[in-house]
Amino acid sequence: MEIMNVGVIGAGTMGNGIAHVFAARGFNVVLVDTTREILDRALSTISINMDRQIKKQVLTEEEKKAALARIATSTDLAAVKAADVVVEAVYESLKTKLELLPRLDQLCRQKTILASNTSSLPITQLAGATRRPDRVIGMHFMNPVPMIKLVEVIRGYATSDETFHTIQNLCNALDKTGVEVHDYPGFVGNRLLMPMINEAIFVVYEGAATPEAVDTVMKLGMNHPMGPLHLADFIGLDVCLAIMEVLYEGFADAKYRPCPLLRKMVHAGHLGRKTGRGFYGYE
Repeated sequence: MEIMNVGVIGAGTMGNGIAHVFAARGFNVVLVDTTREILDRALSTISINMDRQIKKQVLTEEEKKAALARIATSTDLAAVKAADVVVEAVYESLKTKLELLPRLDQLCRQKTILASNTSSLPITQLAGATRRPDRVIGMHFMNPVPMIKLVEVIRGYATSDETFHTIQNLCNALDKTGVEVHDYPGFVGNRLLMPMINEAIFVVYEGAATPEAVDTVMKLGMNHPMGPLHLADFIGLDVCLAIMEVLYEGFADAKYRPCPLLRKMVHAGHLGRKTGRGFYGYE
């Protein structure tokens, strides 16, 4: 199946990054969100990020102009009905995604592949909300999307080989490495990453070390580019908690129990960089 036209639902951090990489690689993109303000902000972010690529000589000014010209925006979900692939990148909520997928299923052509950028939610359950479970798959891009080469390609219970190979080839066309993953809570990346972050929070919660000490140990001792608590702030502590809840409920295993301090900070609204305060302060 030839892919030329791509729909992206959600123009937030992940959505605008996904639109960026598709447009930069020659695909026509329709980016959809609920307000013109959100879409304008997304286009501004894409432009700024492309300017960074120009400075690094990854992109030329002409390529930037051509890529931006390939991105159309709309507040109407029906704008993606002619897309060959639609990637949903809406808020990481099972309820929200289960409401969205049947609407896309109704709007899009039968051959259209519906992909979810979910970082932890069950692809099989999302696919079951449609009449095309064989054409539903996970495409878990990593943030920042233009920089990180990995995409977890998650097969649901009914995902066809044809759909999988189409998306794997699409990852190659984006100069990404698509890694086949099966549908288990947290997939691979977050099943490994989030328990580490959760354990780092337990270390602080129990008074064994400060956030600065934990992050320094992991950076200098384990050669991590960023400490786990600094990374948690960048991801968003609410997102970390939501993924830990998926792991805890999905595996029914106490080793995935979210740290009480994580819950407390989320309840207090200290979500990390996006709110200006998490384990560290941000202006």
